[in-house]
Amino acid sequence: MNDDTRRAPRREVADQVPVTDMMTEAVIGRLGNVSETGMLMICSVPMTPDALHQFRFAIQGTHGQPVQVDVGAHLLWNEKSNAPGQSWAGFRFLTLSGEHREQLRAWIAEESSAV
Repeated sequence: MNDDTRRAPRREVADQVPVTDMMTEAVIGRLGNVSETGMLMICSVPMTPDALHQFRFAIQGTHGQPVQVDVGAHLLWNEKSNAPGQSWAGFRFLTLSGEHREQLRAWIAEESSAV
């Protein structure tokens, strides 16, 4: 049973899904979980508290093709992880195109229906 009380369903991301900072074009972490309203990222670089970011990551489309998702995000919280040089960070999406939102929603629902 899932006791998650958040408004938007989340998908746990078991695969290595890199997250790229669109301003520097550098991979700065990987997805931990994601919803249509935000994400948990495992960061490999220090994050500035309360900062705004532009990120890109890829999810699997409905026909198995990779779909690039671009988001504007606000860092809500950040804490060190047990792994040296890494931290956990929670982001709220500020911008997400309607097309990317629908693709993300379908990808998240795909996991829910497989359970």
